[in-house]
Amino acid sequence: MTSLNLPPTELKIIEKDGKQVVFDVLRKKYVTLTPEEWVRQNFIHYLLEHKNYPKGLLANEIQLELNGTNKRCDSVLFNKNLKAILIIEYKAPNIKITQKVFDQITRYNMVLKVDYLIVSNGINHYCCKINYEKKEYTFLPDIPSYEEL
Repeated sequence: MTSLNLPPTELKIIEKDGKQVVFDVLRKKYVTLTPEEWVRQNFIHYLLEHKNYPKGLLANEIQLELNGTNKRCDSVLFNKNLKAILIIEYKAPNIKITQKVFDQITRYNMVLKVDYLIVSNGINHYCCKINYEKKEYTFLPDIPSYEEL
């Protein structure tokens, strides 16, 4: 898999039915190792190991309904009251982060109304904080630690 702009981590990767699968520590099961999943698993480990995000408050593949259709957020962080506070959208390393990607995560946020949005392709990571009162957002220089949220 492609080298990412994230600290190295140990992932459990095995072969099953002729395909590589990776253990998802949040879903507690093996999932197909696609380029996007490679980014997700490395990013989740980065949040857990380097940014002190609590594993029990992070979830992958969160389903929500938007305009009558079911959508799935790649990852969501909840606060201790189980209110969503951060959405993460992953793309494969070869996919450029464009306005279209931000439009996608913004649509999800119409439902969840979180304070932070993160988009990453494993190479480039963007995080913005939303200020609903001022109706503006600010890009942050780094991914905040859990304590900074």
